[in-house]
Amino acid sequence: MNNAPKGMRLHMGLFGRRNVGKSSLLNAITRQHVSIVSDQAGTTTDPVEKPMEILPLGPVLFIDTAGLDDAGALGDLRMVQTRRVFERTDLGLIVTDGIWGEYEETIRKALQDSETPILAVFNKSDLAAPSQQTLDLVSRKGIPCVQVSATSGAGLESLRQAMFDHAPDTFMEEPTILGDLVGAGELAVLVVPIDKEAPKGRLILPQVQAIRDLLDSDAMTMIVKERELKIALEACSQKPKLVVTDSQAFLKVAADTPRDIPMTSFSILFARFKGDLVVQTQGVRAIDGLKAGDRILIAEACSHRPLCEDIGRVKIPRWLTQFVGGKLEFDVVQGRDFPDDLSPYKLVIHCGACMWNRKAMLSRLARCKAAGVPITNYGLAIAHSLGILDRALGPFPAALDVYRKGSGP
Repeated sequence: MNNAPKGMRLHMGLFGRRNVGKSSLLNAITRQHVSIVSDQAGTTTDPVEKPMEILPLGPVLFIDTAGLDDAGALGDLRMVQTRRVFERTDLGLIVTDGIWGEYEETIRKALQDSETPILAVFNKSDLAAPSQQTLDLVSRKGIPCVQVSATSGAGLESLRQAMFDHAPDTFMEEPTILGDLVGAGELAVLVVPIDKEAPKGRLILPQVQAIRDLLDSDAMTMIVKERELKIALEACSQKPKLVVTDSQAFLKVAADTPRDIPMTSFSILFARFKGDLVVQTQGVRAIDGLKAGDRILIAEACSHRPLCEDIGRVKIPRWLTQFVGGKLEFDVVQGRDFPDDLSPYKLVIHCGACMWNRKAMLSRLARCKAAGVPITNYGLAIAHSLGILDRALGPFPAALDVYRKGSGP
């Protein structure tokens, strides 16, 4: 459980003014010296992450942030980093030493605007308890609160229980990548080209997570490379319920998979698992309206070292250029980087976000929607440009219906 990927963990952000004891609280919760603690305000600069297992929640990721009341140019940079944490926070802990004022309200509004559950944590209760007036104010805003002392440990068990009680309902549900599409006792065939960007002896994360998801669903798994698929299907005594391929091998896999066997890609599965497949299917139709000179943003959640045939920098631009029949302009961002101004772009094409939690991907979809810029997914864009998305969406009726309606008369 301690090795669960970050994207599978409940993300809990600790927010508040400088020197209210956020780092001390994180150290107390985790029973480890994770964050630097000092009486000097502003000790925490960049967000500090700590993966843990907290029962009964399971795997979680705590994010200790810099105070939002910092001043000066460096303080502004720290606040930018802190605000980015809002986008991936599943449960926000507003930490205060008994005061509830302008800064706490700023954090509350930012979290509520992103529909993030909130806990008010009154730290340093061993020195002074919050006033009844403050407690009443927080209660009127509908925010549950806990009084703790990071120094003495008082209230920590109540805080752990409160974190469980107020975690998003969607997180407590059992997620599935493709197990619901296959079913217990059924067979899935995974087409896994040997990816040059995966370290020797390892598979890339979406493939590993898909295999584990099938095992958890009591389904059977066959793993082949793309050149082995046709022979493997002919040798199967049991008809597969689903064939899943790396998007880069779409055309060959589509040709080698009989029409009566559903087929899709890892990237499209992760569009559903991490984001909103219907929204990103709607976005893929923007490709039909592209013309020479249009600007497209390619967004990658991870920060791998690109190779000569990188899918985001080379292959997708090549396929789209061929589809449009003219030169397009492409910008690429990695990790948490994302433009504040999306207006120059006709389309955003995002990776499957296997490294992220779902909240982070949904926040990015929301930013694109607010800017009026369509967003789609690597696998969707590739399949559409190759003319096979109708088939790749076969396992997802709602998305397929949206796609067909968008094709016009």
